[in-house]
Amino acid sequence: MNIIPAIDIIDGRNVRLKQGDYDQRTAMKRTPEEAIRFYSGFRQVGRIHIVDLMGALKQDAQESTVIEKLKSQTDLPLQIGGGLRNMETIRQYDRIGIDYFILGTKAILDTDWLKEAVREFPGRIFVGTDARENDIYVNGWTENSDITIDEYIREIEGLDIAGIIYTDINKDGMNQGPNFENTRRINELTRHKVIASGGVRNKEDLDKLGALGVRDAIVGKASHNDSFWRDIK
Repeated sequence: MNIIPAIDIIDGRNVRLKQGDYDQRTAMKRTPEEAIRFYSGFRQVGRIHIVDLMGALKQDAQESTVIEKLKSQTDLPLQIGGGLRNMETIRQYDRIGIDYFILGTKAILDTDWLKEAVREFPGRIFVGTDARENDIYVNGWTENSDITIDEYIREIEGLDIAGIIYTDINKDGMNQGPNFENTRRINELTRHKVIASGGVRNKEDLDKLGALGVRDAIVGKASHNDSFWRDIK
């Protein structure tokens, strides 16, 4: 299993939200800089997931300076999401050495734009499908796109993307485990790599995802606990 620990940033601070609610944020014990150095020491970590939370909400990148500093502190690949709404923002992140770009709202609502981005950065774009039940939500998880995961996967199946990140919003930050059933179903719907996100608690959850054929998992809240890393060694 490829573990992808998450660093979520607001105003330069490392935080976690509950079910994507910006009013329910918890400060993490490590700063973003401390966290990225900590995660970089584990062999199970293949890359690190960083989200500019206010960028997602305000529809424009807010933390590019912090993210550039984080990039300088690890040799691991970084995947960046939050506020990537135009090609210039993606190019800016490319110039500072970011490896993968997570496109959410704009890519969901404008697949022609997504195709343009994929043509310029083939194999380097993850599409973020953040859902309640089967409905994809956008703009920092605040609005229903009225597009289902099934519809969207059919539309992007032929694109040269790096993969699909599936987050069950109702599971995120709740310490209840991932949505195994929907993760399995989505993995069977597409030829693309599916990355599980939201609710991963422990090694048992990772093993269960692996048994479903899902080999990549973003770990948020649990990745801040030392006990999580002791258990997976």
